[in-house]
Amino acid sequence: MKMDSNEMGQVVSADATGGRVDLYAGIHKAMRALMADILVAVGRLDPADDSEVEWIGARVLQFADFCHSHLRHENEFVHVALERRQPGASARIAAEHVEHEQAIADLKAAVGALQTCQGERRAYEALALYRQLALFIAHNFEHMHVEEMEHNAALWAHYSDAELQALEGELVASIPPEENMVVLRWMVPAMTPAERLQLLQNMRAHAPAPAFAAALEVVRPHLGTGDWAKLARGLQLAPVEGLVAA
Repeated sequence: MKMDSNEMGQVVSADATGGRVDLYAGIHKAMRALMADILVAVGRLDPADDSEVEWIGARVLQFADFCHSHLRHENEFVHVALERRQPGASARIAAEHVEHEQAIADLKAAVGALQTCQGERRAYEALALYRQLALFIAHNFEHMHVEEMEHNAALWAHYSDAELQALEGELVASIPPEENMVVLRWMVPAMTPAERLQLLQNMRAHAPAPAFAAALEVVRPHLGTGDWAKLARGLQLAPVEGLVAA
C-alpha cells in the first residue's frame, strides 16, 4: 500500500479529535497486535513437527473465528448506527466485509490442507498458508485505516459522545465473556499507558469485582515490568490483591 500525502495527513492528525469517543482505536490496536503475532508464528512453523502443525493450525482457526466475530459486531452495531443517520456511509466497508467472510473461509480451508497432508507437501502448504495469511492481514490493515478515518468522521458528525459510549456499551455487552477476555489480552498490552489505565479504571467502576480481577490476571503476563508498574500505580492496587508491581 502506498500512502499518499492526504492519507498521511489524516494519520498525523488522527489524535486531534478533541477527545471524541473513538469506537475503533482500542479494538483495532488489539487486531493489529494479534495479526502481527500470528503471522510471525505461522512463518516460523516447522512443517515436520506434527504437534506444532496441529497447534498453529488451531491458532489460525481461532483467529479466523475471531475475525468473523469482529466484522459481525461492526455490521450489527456500527454500520447500523451509520446507516441510521448517514445512509450509504457504510457501503464500502460492508462490501469488504463480505469479501472478508470469503477470505476467512479460504484461510480455514488452507489450514485444512496443511493439517491433512504429509511429507514434503507439508512445507508447500505451510508456505501457502503463510502467504495467504499475509495478504489477508495486509488488506485488513488498509481496511481498518479506512474505518478509523471515514467511519469515525461520519460517527462524530452525527452522534454525541454520550451516544457513542452507549453504542459501545451495547456492542461490548453482546460479546460473550470468553471472547471479551481474548480482546483484553490483545488490546491492553497494545495500548499506551494512559489508554490502558483509562480502560481498566472504567472497567473497575462498572464491572463486577471478579470480572475486573479476571481481566487483570489475563493481561498481567503480557505486560512488561515497567508497563505493569505504571498500571498498578495508576489503579492503586492494594498489596492484598496480590497484583502489585514487583
